[in-house]
Amino acid sequence: MESFWKSRLLDIEKAMSTIHRGKASVLTTSAGQRDIYMVEYGLKEDFGRQANYNSACGAKDPKHYANKDEANKPVLFIVGGIHGGEMEGIVAVMNLIRLLETGEDYRGKRHDYIYENAHRFRLILIPCMNPDGRARLPVDTLIDVSFEKTVYYMQGTWKDGSLCKWPDCKAVHPIKDASDFLGSYFNDDGVNIMHDNFFAPMARETSSLLGLVDKEAPDFTVLLHGGSNYENHLLPTSYVPLGIMQRQQAFNEQIAGAYLKGNLPYSKLNLILTDERTFPYRAFNLTSAIHHVCGGISFTFESNMGLDAPGIKLTADEILDSHFVLFEEMFRYTTNTTNET
Repeated sequence: MESFWKSRLLDIEKAMSTIHRGKASVLTTSAGQRDIYMVEYGLKEDFGRQANYNSACGAKDPKHYANKDEANKPVLFIVGGIHGGEMEGIVAVMNLIRLLETGEDYRGKRHDYIYENAHRFRLILIPCMNPDGRARLPVDTLIDVSFEKTVYYMQGTWKDGSLCKWPDCKAVHPIKDASDFLGSYFNDDGVNIMHDNFFAPMARETSSLLGLVDKEAPDFTVLLHGGSNYENHLLPTSYVPLGIMQRQQAFNEQIAGAYLKGNLPYSKLNLILTDERTFPYRAFNLTSAIHHVCGGISFTFESNMGLDAPGIKLTADEILDSHFVLFEEMFRYTTNTTNET
C-alpha cells in the first residue's frame, strides 16, 4: 500500500510523538483498553459558559452556553474511525495532521489554503475513535477488497457463521453475544458507538466524545465514514432544527461545486428532512446527538472506499483528495457563517 496510507494504530501512536505545532493527548481508553488519541490546534477560548446547551435553549438564549462573537475562533471537530474498519477517514485525519505540522501531507502534497488559514480556527482532530474495531482488522486498507469480504471485516458474522449484513447488524445491540466474528463496526463490548444510548451511554468512547463536545462547543463537526463504492456524499442529520438543516444544505451546495471543480464524484443529497410520520423512524444517531449537545452543525461524511465491487472505484489518492476538498470547504464555510444567527 502507498506510504501515505497511514491507517494502523501504530501509525497513529508514532505520529503523536512528532506533534510540535499542536498538542497531542489521550482523550480516553476504549472498551478494549486502547488509547484514543486527539490533537488540538489553537488555544481553547472562554465562552463564558453559564449553562449546558439544552438549558441555555430553555432560557431562550444559547449564549448562556457559549457566548461567541466575531473575535472568537470557530471550533472545528474532525473525527475518523467511528467504525474502525472505515480507514479512509483515519488516513485523512492523519494526513491533515501531517499537513498542519509540516505544510505537506504524507504524499508531499501542499494544501496551501488549509495550512495558511488553520490559525484562524481551533481544531480538534481524532484519527480513530474506535481503535478496538481497527485492531480487529488484519488489513490496512479495503481498497481492491471484494464487497463480501468487506462485509465480513466491517459487520462480522452471526453465531451460525452467516454474514452480519447492513442494516441487520444494528438489529441486536450490543451485538457481542450474538456474534461469532465481531466486525470492526463495534468496540470490544460489541457497541456501535454511532448508535449508542446517548442519554445513558453504554460505551466510554461515546461518553468521552460527547463530554469533549460539550466542553468545546464546536461550530462544525464531521464524522468520517466509508460509503462503499458510492459517490462521496453528506448524509442528512435527523432531528435537528430547520435552520440548521438549511445551513447544512448551503454547505452541501458549496461542497458540490468544489468536487465538480476537482473532478471528483459527489452526490448532492437533500439534507432538509420532513417528518412524514411513517415507519421506520429515522435514527437519532451520534451525529444528531452532537448537535443537541453543542448546537453546532454536525455531519456524517460518506467516502468512496475503492472496493473491488460495482459502482465508482476511486484510487487511494482520489480518496484522500476527496477528504481534503471536504476539509478546505469546512474552513471556507465556517469562516463565513460562524456568527450568523
